[in-house]
Amino acid sequence: MTVTNHNANLPDNINRIINERGLKQCAVAERAGYSRQQFNDMLNGRKIIKPCDTLAIAAALGVEAGELYAKGVKEKVDKKR
Repeated sequence: MTVTNHNANLPDNINRIINERGLKQCAVAERAGYSRQQFNDMLNGRKIIKPCDTLAIAAALGVEAGELYAKGVKEKVDKKR
């Protein structure tokens, strides 16, 4: 049985969106309802990003939650070809 970590690309995708939009991590953390340290822990793999976290972060970034996973899904599809 293979277990896939769908959480693996989330921090990279979140950081990519933050950078593309010229946002600050602390501002996104505040909008999502997290302390700066909690959000930093999520982005650095010290705290698991749960589905409820994904929804809050996506709302703070102004994107659909699926966009936070999009890059990782595309990479996996490309690797299978």
